[in-house]
Amino acid sequence: MADKVKVGFLLLGGCAGCEMAVVDLSEKLVDVLQHIEVVFWAPTAADVKYTDLESMEDGFIDVAFIDGMVRLDEHIHMANVMRKKAKTVIAFGVCAALGGTAGMGSLHDKNDLFEKAFKNTPTTDNPDGVFPQPQCLVDGKYDLTLPAYEDKVRTLNQIIDVDYYIGGCPPHHDHVAAAVTALLTGNMPPKGSWITNGKAVCDVCERNPAGKENGQGRAMVNQILRTIEGEPDKEICLLQQGYLCFGPITQGDCGGLCLKVNIPCRGCGGPIPGNHDYGAQALSTIGSIIKNEEITHQLMEKYPNLAKFFYRYALPSGTLPRRM
Repeated sequence: MADKVKVGFLLLGGCAGCEMAVVDLSEKLVDVLQHIEVVFWAPTAADVKYTDLESMEDGFIDVAFIDGMVRLDEHIHMANVMRKKAKTVIAFGVCAALGGTAGMGSLHDKNDLFEKAFKNTPTTDNPDGVFPQPQCLVDGKYDLTLPAYEDKVRTLNQIIDVDYYIGGCPPHHDHVAAAVTALLTGNMPPKGSWITNGKAVCDVCERNPAGKENGQGRAMVNQILRTIEGEPDKEICLLQQGYLCFGPITQGDCGGLCLKVNIPCRGCGGPIPGNHDYGAQALSTIGSIIKNEEITHQLMEKYPNLAKFFYRYALPSGTLPRRM
């Protein structure tokens, strides 16, 4: 039997949901473990230290899954270390690939974020306005440090060279299984590609009007509704009801799970291959199917911050936000 594939997992700025997607393989994980050897999994699943990774030989890890966005100098350091230790690096999940929801923080000044988090909330008791500092001397002898907070959120490929991308918040466990199988069999796309089934959310959505027996096509959006304004009809395309859904431009590796619970797609799957600015494509797509100027005014009234709406998961990866 050939040597097992050495795999590493590294969480940067994230919630570890992507790593839970690996655990959610359940019984399939037992089969996978016959072919892989997990040599590093920090800081979530194993009691290992960053020095354990740093002490490995360069190229020791065959495949590294890195999840989470980049916001701290610690993230930058560890991403660079893992890049040296791994032959192949996968940006695992939408935070690593596009910046994730935390990426919207780049629209705010760092000091404003600290004011909000540590001072100006109703439940915060911080009358002296003490904020986290990179360095603090305690009792005149204990020199304590925290990672430094960067000015902007960045994607993994803005820090290191990335070989492949997997979308999702988190990736669906069935898609994770398919991706791992592709790795083990060597059936991988060209470097720089997203590992995806190549279908949009609309392609896997049972509400898609193109798949209806009566042959009904799509209609222009003639009203804008939010999900708090009533329960959408479970049989009709959300876009046609006026609930803005990013299904046409989002990878459907999730199987359209949000649609199945009557929630519009918000784009965590990442862009359809070939599109390199998700938010710009979302704006273009939605704008092209809005019926008239009156409906545009409804959109702007109900979604006053369109940057956060269209770039909910992808702000740091967008061309326009980086130039602002």
